[in-house]
Amino acid sequence: MKQQTIGASFSLEGKGLHTGLNIQITFLPADENTGIRIKRTDLPEQPCYEATADLVSATQRGTVLQKGDWSVSTIEHAMAALAAANIDNCLIEVNAPEFPIMDGSAKPFVDKITSVGVVPQKADRELFIVRKRIEYTSQDGNSKIVLLPDDHFSVDVHIAYPSPILNNQFASMENYDEFATEIANARTFVFVKEIEQLIAANLIKGGDLQNALVIYDQQVTQEKMDTIAQLTNQPSIDAQKLGYLSELKYENEPARHKLMDVIGDLKLIGKQIQAKVIAYCPGHHTNTEFAKSLYKQIKRQEVQAPIYDDTMPPIYDINDIKKLLPHRYPFLLVDKIVAISDKTIVGIKQVTSNEPFFQGHFPQEPVMPGVLLVEAMAQTAGILVLHDKEEPERYSTYFLKIDNVKFRQKVVPGDTLVFRLEFMTEVRRGLANVKGYCFVGGKITTEAEFVAQIVKNK
Repeated sequence: MKQQTIGASFSLEGKGLHTGLNIQITFLPADENTGIRIKRTDLPEQPCYEATADLVSATQRGTVLQKGDWSVSTIEHAMAALAAANIDNCLIEVNAPEFPIMDGSAKPFVDKITSVGVVPQKADRELFIVRKRIEYTSQDGNSKIVLLPDDHFSVDVHIAYPSPILNNQFASMENYDEFATEIANARTFVFVKEIEQLIAANLIKGGDLQNALVIYDQQVTQEKMDTIAQLTNQPSIDAQKLGYLSELKYENEPARHKLMDVIGDLKLIGKQIQAKVIAYCPGHHTNTEFAKSLYKQIKRQEVQAPIYDDTMPPIYDINDIKKLLPHRYPFLLVDKIVAISDKTIVGIKQVTSNEPFFQGHFPQEPVMPGVLLVEAMAQTAGILVLHDKEEPERYSTYFLKIDNVKFRQKVVPGDTLVFRLEFMTEVRRGLANVKGYCFVGGKITTEAEFVAQIVKNK
């Protein structure tokens, strides 16, 4: 899959939920590998940073990113819209310390993205593929998010409040195709009993019945209700009537909005997720704490091991490989190719105790020589270079340079080596610049960068 950006720039204007300011926000196409970046155009130096989980500084009634004097809040609805549209790269310019709340949903952002379209880019998209159950539980034990292996992204959300109006609700999204019609227009919500506290915290200056779903579930005096209405510049409400103060779009609109928040907050890991997400009583704090842990895991891991399913037939078996490479026993070190594209390749080698090099390296403690791991990666890169050429047997590839070689753990008999090689630049003048990784059990054992020359045999 290729990275994507928006087809053209667009702008929106609206009120800030917490500041009450009139805010203008502009979304612009961005180059490959940019990520989602946010620029504060109202600050003197116009600072610009990538929207990532490590910058989350607060989560009260919205997700806040901060770095030095730069901060921006209420980003989750726009981030959810970008995630659902599979946007990898976008520059967002905003002239205030928060995004406009619009109607309290992600729909205005979705509509604009739909109107300008999405443009594929040349760089490959890197996914965060969940291979085993990952679970996060909040410190108070009231909230939990679970990621389960799956072949696509989906979300289930369960919420529960001690409220006669909003108690247990469930919402589900099977894939992003459902986001625009089933999730995007679900509005943020607030309980009347929370409003005075939020106002005292200098928040929701721009909140009203048009941009939030207000829930009245604990009766107060009419005088108290009138005071709240005055503080929020809203018309007075009959304090005798409990319920939703706005008409619901869905019976489970609050749960759908919580689902949207989960998507927006998890977008901060910087990669698209391939997993089943199950969230129990999620909130911005739980969402972003989980996103922080995933972000750290991704940074430590550098690159994920390719998925290798040994039940699937290979793209190239050993006989096909022999047509592409001149190597033969005992120096042919790739058994099969299981994935290949114009820029990347995934190869496999089963390491057995019968390998000839184990006789001398070392008889009492057999370890595959590091130089042969580098050679095996280079042979895999040779297949990537030659697979699309006519008469590949008429070409050879030769090392010109090997850089940044790292050996992280030893390889022993019984290991299955998974090689992932990728062009670092386009092939020019017969020179291929390739980055390679070797994995065992999902962990990197070896990595290196190669420069090879492609030569046509006489």
